[in-house]
Amino acid sequence: MRRAATVAIALAVSLTGAASAATPAAAPTAPPIAKNIVIVPGAYIDASSWRVVHDILRLKGYKVTVAQLPHTSLDDDIAIARKAIFQQFGNVLLVGNGIGGTVMSNVASGDKVKGMVYVAGLAPEIGETSQQLLSSMPGASGDPRPDRGGFQYFDAARFHAALAADLTPNRVNFMAASQVPVSNVLMGTPSWFAMWHQKPSFGIVATQDRLVNPELQRWMYKRAGAQVTEIAASHAVQVSQPEAVAKVIEDAALSVL
Repeated sequence: MRRAATVAIALAVSLTGAASAATPAAAPTAPPIAKNIVIVPGAYIDASSWRVVHDILRLKGYKVTVAQLPHTSLDDDIAIARKAIFQQFGNVLLVGNGIGGTVMSNVASGDKVKGMVYVAGLAPEIGETSQQLLSSMPGASGDPRPDRGGFQYFDAARFHAALAADLTPNRVNFMAASQVPVSNVLMGTPSWFAMWHQKPSFGIVATQDRLVNPELQRWMYKRAGAQVTEIAASHAVQVSQPEAVAKVIEDAALSVL
């Protein structure tokens, strides 16, 4: 009798295991589509200047990528910006500062990009060059210095007044030492695309900008049909007013992603 009970229990366990094995495992839950923001930095002020904006947006749940551009040519910068975009899972909001606006406008990555935020950034039309735009309404910074390798930069003595007058000198000293020069080739290359014709655009006018004339910013953003926010800041607006910049980016993301 005891042996029969033992056999019955073993049989029940065996049947239960077989039933469990026959039941298909639940499909893994697909990861949520991230709200991706890709920042395309400009010249002179390096990508680390976006650290605080990055941190603010990341704490709000966004996946933020800051592309590292060499500014050697428009094609080189576009290739790196596209790589950053294609590495994202889901849709993307682009953010461009200075010459990064030109790069962003030429990315042409299809439906993956849902909108663009110009942060004191250039927004060229097809056929326009960055140098052409800057020369049409010169800023108060004066021209950058050329070097023998075909690049432009600001020397340390002028960097503070030209690019970041609303920051303390001790902060600007490192920015000047770590600046990323821009090539004459990039500055003189005509844009072959103007993505603002196809994507919702947002523009931050840095009203104290001495590099990209605020009037030029207003004119470009009006032409692009961008939603404009004005912030009292230098060209380094992402450093001096990171909360205000992050707010504009977040509002743009909420409307397009």
